[in-house]
Amino acid sequence: MHPAGCGIGLRAPHVTEVLERRPAIAWLEVHAENYMGGGPARRALERLRADYPMSVHGVGLSLGSADGLDAAHLERLARLVQRLEPALVSEHLSWSVTGGTYLNHLLPLPYTEEALEVLCAHVTRAQERLGRRLLVENPSGYLRFRHSPIPEPQFLSALARRTGCGLLCDVNNVYVTCANLGGDAGAWLDALDPSTVGEIHLAGHAVNDVEGGDAARRTILIDDHGSPVADPVWRLFEGALGRFGTIPTLIEWDTDVPPLETLLAEAAKAQRRFDTASDVVAA
Repeated sequence: MHPAGCGIGLRAPHVTEVLERRPAIAWLEVHAENYMGGGPARRALERLRADYPMSVHGVGLSLGSADGLDAAHLERLARLVQRLEPALVSEHLSWSVTGGTYLNHLLPLPYTEEALEVLCAHVTRAQERLGRRLLVENPSGYLRFRHSPIPEPQFLSALARRTGCGLLCDVNNVYVTCANLGGDAGAWLDALDPSTVGEIHLAGHAVNDVEGGDAARRTILIDDHGSPVADPVWRLFEGALGRFGTIPTLIEWDTDVPPLETLLAEAAKAQRRFDTASDVVAA
């Protein structure tokens, strides 16, 4: 089954409820690393797979690591994908491993030709082992490298063009990055090739006032997935639907996880915008 419409990220507090109720959810996405060990958790997921389209979203492959991919991690991911047969598989434009040490963060990359070559090699290797196209997600930005000459959307588009991978456009991340580092979020979306975008993510972010180096206070947005989608992100999502079409869209909520009904209500808000965009295309 292929995802259509607006789904939710399935988190541990909701698994039993979804199994028992089988609520009307368009599709489910799970974090790969939570299910690589098998056991009861994965068996529950296998039961849900019969009723819901599914996507696997990785957070630990470290595609941007200069050390190369962890072969054992890639193998575990490949076995999980073979077992679940999800419609979509995705990972992040980031790195999190160096010298055999795993860092609990999705760390940024400079957008250089050298970094692009590393990523292309790793994405190609991952796709060959998985036997399918990988979707790569744009990160949220909090710092600017001194040398990062390729604009982010062009960097992502080049990655897709050279490897045949797709892109997972996280609209909240686009908004957070442009708010923190400067830039026009709508223009960011317009710079992506629509044919490469295979999924959209939506989430909430935190607003933090911090003291800058000149003692002036400034606002930093943090992509914490811990609140409802903000109004400007909804507006940006509407623009994304106009740009990319009505592709599978997901509500993510990972911190301060609310009751399932709250997630379903957020997905319903996304679905209404999705349906409006579909009606415009049909007309």
